[in-house]
Parts: sequence; C-alpha cells; structure tokens
Amino acid sequence: MATIVSRAAIRNCMAMGALAMFALCAHAQSPVESSSETRFQLDFHVPDDALKAYLPAGWTSSVAAQGPAKDCNLRGIFIDRVTINGPDGKPVGKGSNRLVYLVAPVKDPNGASVQLVIGGLTEDPADAPGPFGVYLLATTHMMQRSTSSGSGPILDSQDWVFAAASGERLELHIKYERGVGNKGGPSETKFYSAKNPGFYQISRQEQVLDMVRNLTTTPPDHVKEFSFKASGGAYAKLFDGTEKVVAWDNFLWVNRTVLLP
Repeated sequence: MATIVSRAAIRNCMAMGALAMFALCAHAQSPVESSSETRFQLDFHVPDDALKAYLPAGWTSSVAAQGPAKDCNLRGIFIDRVTINGPDGKPVGKGSNRLVYLVAPVKDPNGASVQLVIGGLTEDPADAPGPFGVYLLATTHMMQRSTSSGSGPILDSQDWVFAAASGERLELHIKYERGVGNKGGPSETKFYSAKNPGFYQISRQEQVLDMVRNLTTTPPDHVKEFSFKASGGAYAKLFDGTEKVVAWDNFLWVNRTVLLP
C-alpha cells in the first residue's frame, strides 16, 4: 500500500535537516571570546596605491559601487570593548580594552568578499600585536564620551586619541545629534590578517547602528562638529591628506562572538 506523506511532514523534515546542518557547522567552529562594545566607524577612500601595498598577493580591494558603503576602501573603527569574556564567561585579560583598527573590504584569491585587518592601535600591551599580528601598542591613548539631554535633541560627543612610539597616530573628535538606530544581525563576517592571510577569525554579531552622516544615501546630517587626524609611521601614505571620509556610523551597541574555524 502506498504511503502518503503530508507537505507539513516534508517541511518539518527539511527544517530538522537545516537545524542539524547548522549545529554541525557551529560545532566545527571554536569560540574564542564574546564582547559587548560601542563603536564609531569612519568609512574612507584612501589612495589606492597606498592601500594596495598592504594587500597580500592575489587579494584585491573590493569597493562598493552603490549603497551606504559606496567608494569605501578602508574603515577606521574606534572601539570601546566594555566587557570581554571567554567561553566560560570569565573575563579575558583585563576584561575590557580600547582600540582602533584599520580594516579593508577585499576579495580573497577565490573571489570571496571578506574583511582584511591591515593595522591598529591598542591600549592593552597584551593585545599587541594581537590575533592578526598588526596591532601596535598605543603608548598614548585616551577616550572620552559624553551625552547631554535637555529641551532639545540628545547630543553625544566622542574624543579618541591613539599614538604609538613609532609615530603612528589616529585622532577622532565628533559631536552629533543622536538619531534612532536600526538593529541588525545576527550576521557573520570573516576577518583576515594582512600579515598572515592564512589566518582568519569569524565575527558573529548583533548591533544597533545610527548613521549620523553618509555622502551617498544622504540621511539627515546629524554631525555638529568633526575632525580626524592621522599621521606618522606606516600610516603616513594611507592618510596623506587626500583621503576622503564617505560615511560616519555610530554603533550604539555591538554584541559580538569571535570564533575560529
């Protein structure tokens, strides 16, 4: 006698199969740490030849032709890692850290779109040169954030200064009207090392993003004051005065898990 299988049963089997595959993939990845962070990200277009010098052989810059990341070939991401915890829930190292890193959207030799960490400055000596082998210890480091609220809009300001003994220096000052953020994720991105392109980490995160200025999508411009300075050492050719900021993004919060393949 023929057996009749309902569509619902088929859907349930497909769902169970997808869950099993997800569990298998998740099992293959090793969690390193999780963190709660706030970030401010600047999207730049820097000189292509200067950036090319950082790319491993076979890797190419991947610049969006449209959308909020249009023309961006490098990002400067200022990060307050408020808490850092291991897979066991206990603090990792000091349990928090402040840093800025430089990340380029690229295509690997196979044509996959990934992120390449080419540099960074960190205040934690234990974080230099860091997992990607490119962080410099910031012998000078400062971060200040403030919020004011009254009868008008909420105003936030951020000041960041990082400088290495070898001369690399990155500074950000910004004051802006806080907007309404959009929640994104969960998402998963591969971050590769420019120094050792065979190494990568998987970043799985959720976030709330407030786009305070963007030259392409032109949301309401909430920036009241802004200055950025970069100079010295390995960063001099990247930031030679011809660089252009194309997007200003305030990440109100980021919950992130770092995994190894």
